[in-house]
Amino acid sequence: MLYEFSVKNYKSFAEEAVFSMAKAPKQKGLDYSILTEKCSKNKYEGLSSSVIYGPNAAGKTNIIGAMDVLRSIILRGHIRNTEDDNSPNKAVFSLELIPNNTLPNKEPVCFCIKFIENNAFIEYDLELDLGTFLQSKYKRKIISEKLSVDKHLIFNRTDHVTIGNLENIKNYVPYAQGLGADYAKDILDNSLDPEELFLTNGFKLVFSSELVKLITDWFLKKFMVIYRSDSVQLIRRFSNPNKSMIYVDKTTNQAAKIFGIGSGSLGYFRNKEDGTALLCSMIKTSDNNNVALVADIFESYGTIRFVNLFPLVIKAIQTGSTLVVDEFDASIHPMALMNIINIFHNDEINIHHAQLIFNTHNPIFLNSNLFRRDEIKFTERDDAGSQLYSLSDFGTSGPNGVRKNEDYMNNYFVNRYGAIKDIDFAPIFEELMSREAEVTQDE
Repeated sequence: MLYEFSVKNYKSFAEEAVFSMAKAPKQKGLDYSILTEKCSKNKYEGLSSSVIYGPNAAGKTNIIGAMDVLRSIILRGHIRNTEDDNSPNKAVFSLELIPNNTLPNKEPVCFCIKFIENNAFIEYDLELDLGTFLQSKYKRKIISEKLSVDKHLIFNRTDHVTIGNLENIKNYVPYAQGLGADYAKDILDNSLDPEELFLTNGFKLVFSSELVKLITDWFLKKFMVIYRSDSVQLIRRFSNPNKSMIYVDKTTNQAAKIFGIGSGSLGYFRNKEDGTALLCSMIKTSDNNNVALVADIFESYGTIRFVNLFPLVIKAIQTGSTLVVDEFDASIHPMALMNIINIFHNDEINIHHAQLIFNTHNPIFLNSNLFRRDEIKFTERDDAGSQLYSLSDFGTSGPNGVRKNEDYMNNYFVNRYGAIKDIDFAPIFEELMSREAEVTQDE
């Protein structure tokens, strides 16, 4: 379960932005959407969903992009650029795109993530010197890196390494602060690579590969960040690499029929050269033969997006994963989205504590019967950069207070909450038509 994510000096967010999935105090209503986890002697209450609003270019996608970048850095274990350009998020493999481009001087890029996995509350902080915006030849350096488990320091890496009391994670450490720990620390101090994570390199090799596996497995399998979901294509690999075949997913087809597919069923045609799959519509012809057509020919764009994304919803619910999607609702009917949101809110279905986070422009989700105030986030941008805040930050008293069962949608459009922009294109067209009239008169 994701509990909190924060970032500083990432694209439009020059100052620190904190994205919290923790239950805000004094929030009443929709208690069925609260996820409760116990770690050590502490109890944590988290949110099962969150939606992000804001005008174009305010930073909604940048928050999701920052999550995507941190995930990628941890999984590859270093801050060097990579040659893998398959991700639509270019900052994942070209880190010179990360620093805010308006800051006059070099500032560190900071990430912090707090999550719960296997009854352990894990907090990981990373501070990077990436130079300034577009400085691709800059000699990068990890300024600091810190790991805590259940509020106990495990290590703090700066120019040297400080190892905490490993007795607190004795289930994950073979010797629990025993023989060789101090000696190993001296070796690590002399071999720290400024571009490599201590977590996935030195700490993994010397102290606890099991704890590192717990952390990296969460990022790999349970932190599903989908940046720009219009580019999502599920990759299916099949058991027999020598044959091209149609694989029909029963559960996905059931959902697609409810959603309203145009064909009899949907399947994946396997490319035997690289193992990837292309979504196809299964069509029965007039002579009663089954034909596979590329889904783009027969299905709507919204149907294709739904079918590509729905397996991720299934996986999140089955495994207790955090699904983060950029513009999840694009081209998908809001009634289908509302039902998916309610699945995450359903205690009888969401027994593994899955979470759904997405950004949107659709105001229909600004509904007190659908989302708690602490689940509704806003981004807005001014000359200083982007800011992130929650509807619950307004409190419940005073002239700016937001009370239960208010009309969130109406209040948003009358600019009670900010994160909205007045747009008037009329002057452009008035000037354009005026110039056209002048040309006509001259002729």
